[in-house]
Amino acid sequence: MSFSTDVKTELLTVRPKPCCERAFYSAMLLFGRDFSAERLSLLTENEGVAQAYVFAVRFFSGVTPETQHTDGGHFRIVVDDRATAEAVLAEAGFSYPNAVRRIPFSALSANCCKENFLRGAFTVCGTVTDPEKEYHLEFACPSGWLAEDLIALTENYDITLKQMQRGGAHVVYLKNSEQIEELLGRMGATENAMSVMGAKMYKDVRNTINRKVNFENANLSRSIAAATRQYEAIMHIAKTKGLDSLPAELKLLAQARIENREMGAAELSKLLPGDLTVSGVNHRFRRIMKIAENITEKSQP
Repeated sequence: MSFSTDVKTELLTVRPKPCCERAFYSAMLLFGRDFSAERLSLLTENEGVAQAYVFAVRFFSGVTPETQHTDGGHFRIVVDDRATAEAVLAEAGFSYPNAVRRIPFSALSANCCKENFLRGAFTVCGTVTDPEKEYHLEFACPSGWLAEDLIALTENYDITLKQMQRGGAHVVYLKNSEQIEELLGRMGATENAMSVMGAKMYKDVRNTINRKVNFENANLSRSIAAATRQYEAIMHIAKTKGLDSLPAELKLLAQARIENREMGAAELSKLLPGDLTVSGVNHRFRRIMKIAENITEKSQP
């Protein structure tokens, strides 16, 4: 089952107030496939959404339309009886002929009604991606006017819907996890809003751990590379002038490096006598490297 299906299943369990129920059902009709005085219709792969659309038609007209099953496994509801369609539009507040698909803002003065209207719109034309994969929520609106109205409807919230066209659909969408979480919560999908929050927290923790691991790996790689250069310099001195040519403190460090080829400076400092710091170890290694360089330079013609 997809995350979108989980969200819609939760949205369909919400029990709104009477005024909000009207807002929810009118949004389902308005954002369906067809919406006119001649025809109302919806095509969906979600059986629960199909049943809710049937309830919406019955809520406004008293008529229960038939649900058809397509060969592709979808559910189709069609109201092509003009008298029924006109009755639905009139009762839902769209009494003018050839109703223009616009959101009835005057009927949505209360925030609860706006949120349930959004719930109805998302139920029939919305999708949301599993937050563990990416953050993306969208409404595939059947008209440009509805897309613009939907953006305006959310302006009072901390939600900024963006718009684009995909094929024949006018898509408004969100890619911000906090805003997706906010919108799902306002529509009534609180459990799935928490899932978005949980997924974001998990990703943040995972990214923090990855950054630390990468940082530590980079430090380890640099430490190993430095140790290799130090070892090669020491072996060059040993083969040319011998380690006895080194001052006593450098000879001790050189012998410690030979015996511990990948050990870091902090660990080497603990093997040497006295309170030698990491900075002191690195300083002595620089002296050794300089001696090796001088030997190389003198040996060149």
